[in-house]
Amino acid sequence: MESTPPTEAFAELRFYVYNKKENKYFTIQDVEVKRFNALRMVWGLLKVLSYDTFTNPENGFIFEGGECEFGVDVLVAPPLTNWEILSFDEKLSPPKFSWNLKNFSELKEDVYTSNKYPMGGKEWVLKLETLKSDEKIFKQGHVRVLNPLGSNHVEVQSSCWYKESSRGWGWDHFLSIANLRKTYLDKEDALNVEIEFKVVSATKYSPII
Repeated sequence: MESTPPTEAFAELRFYVYNKKENKYFTIQDVEVKRFNALRMVWGLLKVLSYDTFTNPENGFIFEGGECEFGVDVLVAPPLTNWEILSFDEKLSPPKFSWNLKNFSELKEDVYTSNKYPMGGKEWVLKLETLKSDEKIFKQGHVRVLNPLGSNHVEVQSSCWYKESSRGWGWDHFLSIANLRKTYLDKEDALNVEIEFKVVSATKYSPII
């Protein structure tokens, strides 16, 4: 069975310029993986060093009668087997989820978790903590601690990616306990937390033909 050669390659580029004065290489790496194919066979950087810095003999890049030494590392990634198609759903219904924690002043556990709430094809939970596969999911929304009087809620916007190794996201400090007890517990000593989803991403994979 004859294999088909790849029509494109993805590579990371790292450039070197030797500095004889310091006996080491000045290194610069491109921040993006470059895509080489029939339409784009050449990649590079517009500037590695400024002209004045490079040509000044005192800096050590030019030596022994005008010689210089360059190098490059090319790290080629394995060929892709799937296309990743990312979409963002902004029409979420219903977009809000509220969590009522009763008898807040008597809570003694380190972690409390709300019931599961389906949104964007996934199930979400809110967590209250007293202690500090490759798929990623983007979520944007607002998290609020509700004021029983109906106004002056504490609100923080959340924009983050979730992945297998880090499924949760939050804040080390959202609201002080003193302020929470003073203002945000209702007459039944309950804390009311609300999250409103604005955007949830969805990722589909299709094989590369």
